[in-house]
Amino acid sequence: MSFERVCLIGAGSSGIAVVKALADAGVAFDCFEASDRVGGNWVFGNKNGMSAAYEGLYINTSRDRMQYADHPMPRSYPDFPHHTQIAAYFDDYVDRFGLRDKITFEAKVEHAALEGDRWRVRVTKNGAASERTYDALLVANGHHWDPLWPDPPYRGAFDGRQLHAHDYRSKDELRGKRVVVVGMGNSAMDIAVESSEVARRTFLSARRGVHVVPKYMFGKPLDQIVTSARVPWRVRRRMAETIHRLVVGDMERYGLPKPDHRLLEAHPTISGRILDRLGHGAITPKPNVAALRPKAVEFADGTVEEADVIVWCTGYKVTFPFFDPRFVSAEGNDLPLFFRVFHPKHRGLMFVGLLQPLGAIMPLAEAQGKWIAKYLRGAYALPDAREMQRFMDDERRAMFARYVPSKRHTMQVDFDDYLRDLDQELRRGEKRAIRTRKGSRPQ
Repeated sequence: MSFERVCLIGAGSSGIAVVKALADAGVAFDCFEASDRVGGNWVFGNKNGMSAAYEGLYINTSRDRMQYADHPMPRSYPDFPHHTQIAAYFDDYVDRFGLRDKITFEAKVEHAALEGDRWRVRVTKNGAASERTYDALLVANGHHWDPLWPDPPYRGAFDGRQLHAHDYRSKDELRGKRVVVVGMGNSAMDIAVESSEVARRTFLSARRGVHVVPKYMFGKPLDQIVTSARVPWRVRRRMAETIHRLVVGDMERYGLPKPDHRLLEAHPTISGRILDRLGHGAITPKPNVAALRPKAVEFADGTVEEADVIVWCTGYKVTFPFFDPRFVSAEGNDLPLFFRVFHPKHRGLMFVGLLQPLGAIMPLAEAQGKWIAKYLRGAYALPDAREMQRFMDDERRAMFARYVPSKRHTMQVDFDDYLRDLDQELRRGEKRAIRTRKGSRPQ
């Protein structure tokens, strides 16, 4: 299959890594970004309306585990930089490597469809629509921008303000209010902590228990401890559980429900401050919401608390608004892919950053971009359809056996393991490509 020109959707933190990989490999491409700048979700007040960044946002993954391999973050940055520093880092990345002119800004991909062996893509820019055709389509539109609300909704009606975590911008919105934060993920913890600093009262409602892990352990960022792919997974988990038990202890000590799973059997909830705020009584833990009342929230234990604001930290839907959902969709946030990149049926269709690592996405997207570039240049060949399906079946079987059943756990990977396995697959695919070239030569 020949790939003379490809289309890349999105110039967020994953997309710009692909832009560099394609440019370095000499692949002809167009990159369309709906906003007027790079950085995607990390741009506070992003013009495209897709960013979930808020004023007090800091990264939960450490600087050294989030940076691109070929562009380290400034050593002047703290271990866990503010979102403005991360956005500046992405700007510096595209400018250092001369990538900005390779991106078409304020250009929204409205529709993409496969016609024969080519992709027809409709793009709107400055109010005018145009269509172009490509040999391959690369999707880097992110998966933390389309809010997932409780479905079905809780019974009853609430007269106060309700917002999703995606639309939260500043703790000033909560000043003097009685706030119920629903959820136990990273966003819920962060917003509950911010609320507790300014709100009249803050309640944290949990549907199920989680293991809260701090950002630091033994003076080092947590994600730099017990991560090597050379250490077997079961050994890593036992080490992590021992450290967590010694440093943090049982969740029930903080008034939180006991988790119904072992550590690392769900995506980790990382917070350096939530346990402190719970310990000081600044946040009141509550069980799951049972019903809404006009000026209050009823919880599963029968208690009722007056409330002015409910912040729903209930996750996101994985959606591709430019595809006909009958063609490609992620029902239940589940889209099986080969190594979380290649669509098994449409070999000209690839996804970047569509995974949830125990760590940051950026270095993984960087590796994916380099892998895709090799494929497009013919230096890497995919396995046959049966081998790809066998790999996906094995990967998904292991993932669903390990993690708590949830829409949140449909594309989980371990950071170091993924990079190791991807490198091994790249080497296998390079050998396949060599055999294919030799087999096509005249005898």
